[in-house]
Amino acid sequence: MKILIIGAAGMLGAKLAERLATAGSLGEHVIERMTLADVVEPRIPDGWEDRCDALAADLSVPGTAQRLVADRPDVVYHLAAIVSGEAEADLDKGYRINLDGTRYLFDAVRTEHEADTAYVPRVVYSSSVAVFGAPFPERIDDDFQQTPRTSYGVQKLMGELMLSDYTRRGIMDGIGLRLPTVCVRPGKPNAAASGFFSGILREPIAGQEAVLPVPDTVRHWFASPRAAVGFLVHAATLDGEAVGPRRNLNLPGLSATVADQLDSLGRVVGPEAVARVRREPDETIMGIVGNWAQDFDPARAAALGFVAENSFDEILRVYLEDDAPASVRGPS
Repeated sequence: MKILIIGAAGMLGAKLAERLATAGSLGEHVIERMTLADVVEPRIPDGWEDRCDALAADLSVPGTAQRLVADRPDVVYHLAAIVSGEAEADLDKGYRINLDGTRYLFDAVRTEHEADTAYVPRVVYSSSVAVFGAPFPERIDDDFQQTPRTSYGVQKLMGELMLSDYTRRGIMDGIGLRLPTVCVRPGKPNAAASGFFSGILREPIAGQEAVLPVPDTVRHWFASPRAAVGFLVHAATLDGEAVGPRRNLNLPGLSATVADQLDSLGRVVGPEAVARVRREPDETIMGIVGNWAQDFDPARAAALGFVAENSFDEILRVYLEDDAPASVRGPS
């Protein structure tokens, strides 16, 4: 089996590559080769130097996608995107990367399929709960209409529709994953409007001050990086007939308020960490986050075997186990 991960230098892409390299297989298939691509050259997992290519490649540049799929990978992970805040601030960049790059990739798969109709790869597309827009019901079920209120959500929804159409046509075997906000994200803050959800935990755990730009009552939909990588792995092994024609899935997660996050931080790490959170309202951030979904009933994905955490304490402990420096880990 050959696997292509686009966006492999990002947090989820790098974790996915490590998970697959450690397993050495995907489902029942041995992984013979991986190709990792991103705008900067991704890191090759240890021990995979002879079985893995790492490429600096910009998917939004015409011709890049054709080169990436020329060897016809069996599974294509499309994780490359610019995040919500940046896509809202720079309309042209958002559409160029999040929409044009996606179309270039899907059309490159189409070109290979037209050359050999037996080539129908599984394409796993990372979408977002941002495809939904207010007003919301108390819980969003699998039949709720997609009406995004941000440019990022619109761009992701366009990718979902194209994935569905190309799957219907037999060009690819696509699965779109509406990822919850991934928390706690390790590393440095990014330009996502949702970045503070991780920052108010990650920075205080490390002994640093964090800024909270929204009220404690703000509610959101979360899953850990470990759960998100699990989603990506599981999506590649699903039976397409079991998924059916509706190829874009709301994924399991945890609905929690900012207050819930801080309460968990106090329980798992300690009250001194909570004291490092400084409230500084930001109307721009609130305007974006206020149009995002808060709670889901992801019955289809749950029936297909996707799983996530059940408490924010569990999400925090995943961060402490997987990503936090040992020197700053609190009691668990």
